[in-house]
Amino acid sequence: MTDRGSLRSTLHQRGMRMTPQRQLVLDAVRELEHATPEQVCKRVQGTAATINITTVYRALDLLEELGLVRHTHLGHGAPTYSVEEHEHVHLVCHRCDDIDEVPTELLGDLADRLDAARGFTLDATHLALSGVCRKCREATPHVEERR
Repeated sequence: MTDRGSLRSTLHQRGMRMTPQRQLVLDAVRELEHATPEQVCKRVQGTAATINITTVYRALDLLEELGLVRHTHLGHGAPTYSVEEHEHVHLVCHRCDDIDEVPTELLGDLADRLDAARGFTLDATHLALSGVCRKCREATPHVEERR
């Protein structure tokens, strides 16, 4: 089934209707891969100039409720949205604000330890870790980081 057909079907099962705005927002999130609501709005307005940020926020909320997108807080400010199947851990440098991605499998040992020690199931697909990237560490090697 196509993305458009999938969204239409999911909405109809819940008694909602498909709107062009909802599809444009979902398409923008897919195209941008990681995007704030403002970035999604800018992309959507390239096709439909009358769509405003309020419409984008409402569509993102609905799409998240339907399980088609998810948001992650990558730092201070607006959340970043991605499609549900886009799974990885974000590494956010709090010096230069660079964002890197690593596979969720890298946290397997931590997830196992949390489960064994606390009975806690880690959802690493919805996670951002902050620290200092290699470039920033090499630029100022004498500065000790918090551990």
